[in-house]
Amino acid sequence: MTVVPKIAPSLLSGDFAKLASECQRMLDDGADYLHMDVMDGHFVPNLTLGAPIIKSLRPHTKGFLDCHLMVSHPEQWVDDFAKAGADLFCFHLEAAEDTSALVKKIHEKGMKAGIAVKPNTPIEDVFPYAGEADQILIMTVEPGFGGQAFMTSCIEKVRKLREKFPSLDIEVDGGLAPDTIDAAAEAGANVIVAGSSIFKADSPKDMIKLLRDRVQVAIDKSSA
Repeated sequence: MTVVPKIAPSLLSGDFAKLASECQRMLDDGADYLHMDVMDGHFVPNLTLGAPIIKSLRPHTKGFLDCHLMVSHPEQWVDDFAKAGADLFCFHLEAAEDTSALVKKIHEKGMKAGIAVKPNTPIEDVFPYAGEADQILIMTVEPGFGGQAFMTSCIEKVRKLREKFPSLDIEVDGGLAPDTIDAAAEAGANVIVAGSSIFKADSPKDMIKLLRDRVQVAIDKSSA
């Protein structure tokens, strides 16, 4: 199975006062996923949206809600996010008590399961679970805040994961922009989270297209 490009604007960079219209604007501009950053002020030093906001948003968008939970004890939130209408529940490997059991629970609740790893976590730690999950998220910044600089040291992790799991959805999040997308895409990332570079662009639509085109070029090169 050949992977395909998926562009996931991070709504953390959007206007929370009009979240539903921001989501629709991103979908109209060509987004594949809507990346929702969930932070608890404990696992990461910031506090953002939670399940009640996802629940309120769900009736107003048909978009794929890619929920990235930067939280301690992610197990306690599976039911709430499933009921709220999340499409993908991505938890941090570093926060999970039993990774395989958590992936199974997420699937049983009808959601796709993602596993995220922080920049200093060895990618090999996620190998035992990558075959069970639907997506692996490699953080290319320290989780918790938007607008950070892309960490090139994380690229080798993407490459190692792609070599071992050629058909896996590999997501990268943090500092993705025109000057960093090629490195991530050529290493094997196909799901691109971008906040500032999309929302602050003169034309978010053109930026989404640029990111997707760059990923497609890298995919075509690797399969040639």
